[in-house]
Parts: sequence; structure tokens; C-alpha cells
Amino acid sequence: MESVVGVLVHQGDRMYLSGEDGRRHFEDDPVWPGYAIHWTGRRLKGRLLPQIDYATGKKMVILWPDEPPARPSVELIYNERLTHYWESMMGHIAINVNGEIFNFSNLVNENETMTPEEYYYRPALGEFAPHPVRGKIGTDEEGRPYYDKFGRLFMRSVHILRIFDIDPQVVRNHLQEVLKEIHAAPRDPKKPENYAQFSVLKRSCATYTRDALRAAGLKKIAGIMPRDLFVNAAYHTTVKRHGSAEIIQKPQLVVPEAPRSAPTALLNPLNRLRNSSISYKPQ
Repeated sequence: MESVVGVLVHQGDRMYLSGEDGRRHFEDDPVWPGYAIHWTGRRLKGRLLPQIDYATGKKMVILWPDEPPARPSVELIYNERLTHYWESMMGHIAINVNGEIFNFSNLVNENETMTPEEYYYRPALGEFAPHPVRGKIGTDEEGRPYYDKFGRLFMRSVHILRIFDIDPQVVRNHLQEVLKEIHAAPRDPKKPENYAQFSVLKRSCATYTRDALRAAGLKKIAGIMPRDLFVNAAYHTTVKRHGSAEIIQKPQLVVPEAPRSAPTALLNPLNRLRNSSISYKPQ
């Protein structure tokens, strides 16, 4: 479905986008209440997703801010840590290549590409929601997995390094080959949901994105942990190299389904010094 544009209206238990022509978009579709917490009265875009809302059996709706198209770039996205998952203690890194976000994980189903609106703003409904009792991932219910991977900006604050002067096609080609390799790898029959070859030191979200940026010419960046890699890359692209790059932060949009995120510690002492010399663009 193509996206529509309208103002988010919230009346009791009903939500919809009100178009300029007066049409009520998604009035009879499952719209996640988390959107109303932050965006009631705001102009948004919306469309139906192929995934199904468990409560209604209907396709769920995704909404996101109606903003001007982003300038072409490669974005390194550092996600702060999820405080209710020990596996997230070092945070996470993803990479946006001209509007196609590559995500890598120790879980096979999270090695994927998606649009920016899906990465940042998926609803906490259906398979994207946390388990209604445990509040985390739960995949043991027949036909109703809960992957707890709704919009990252509702789960965490994110820091973004936008790099404008490297070849995005080189980065994309490298990452596409990595995804092919991951999904072709043999599964562990005891834990089929896990990427068996995952390694923090060699095969992780940070090392895959680092190697893609190196392939595009950023030879000096280093790091195997997400925040260390982010700070190192930010330093080399905005301070040392004086290239065409900028750093921004998007604060978490807090909702009941996720606690507040927290930044991870920098493990490399040199990156602690580098962090003091980088600056964020005001928002």
C-alpha cells in the first residue's frame, strides 16, 4: 500500500489520520496507542504493513512523521542499550545506506534490511511487540511469536553519524553480500533462531558495518563494540578527516512497552578522549 498523509486524531479508543479532504484513514484498522502519546495533532504519514495484529486479525498500521526527504548519505546509527536485556549491555549499531537500513544481530530474523520508518517507528503490535506477560521476547506460543522489535526510537535513544562523501553503492554491495552469507549459513538445530556463526570479535553488527565503511575508503576507523566504533568513526570523519559529515541525536520516544535506554561505556580510553572532541549538530 502507498502511504497517505494526514493529522493524527485520537478520540477515546479510536485513532485515525484526518486527510486534507476530510477522509479518515485507518479508522477501522489497528493503530498502536503509542503513536498518540507523542503525535496527536501532528501531520504524519501512514500505511498498512503486511504483518497482522494478533488482537484483531487485521493488518497493522505504521505511522511516522511527515518530513522532507533526507539528503543522500550513509548513516552510522548507534542505538543505546536496552536496560532490560543483558544481551544489549553494549548497545547496537545499524547502518542506513540512502534510505535502506541494514541491521545485523545474533538472531537470524533480525539480520535484515528495512525502510527508515520501519526501523524507527514500527508499532508495538503483533510480532513486533514484547510478550504481554514477560515484557521481552517470547517465541514459544504457537503461531504467535513476540519478537520485541518494534520501532527502535520507541525503545532507545539513537545517535547518528551522517557521512556524505563516500560511495554508498560500495557500502551497500558489501552489506548485501554479508546478508547473503548469514542467511545461507547452517543453523544450529538446538537453537535454530540464533545465527550460529555470530561472534562479537569478528561477526557482529559493529564489525560488519565497520568493514563496509572501510571498503568504501574509511580505512582508519576501528572498533568492535558499537559505541566505540561510533565515536571512532565520528572522530575520523568530523575531526581528523574534516570530511562532509555531521552527528545528530534522536531522543527516545518513551512508551509503556519499553524502559528508558542508557548509553554504554566507552571501553577504549582513546575513544573517551575522542568523544570529548566531537560535537553534535543542534536539532
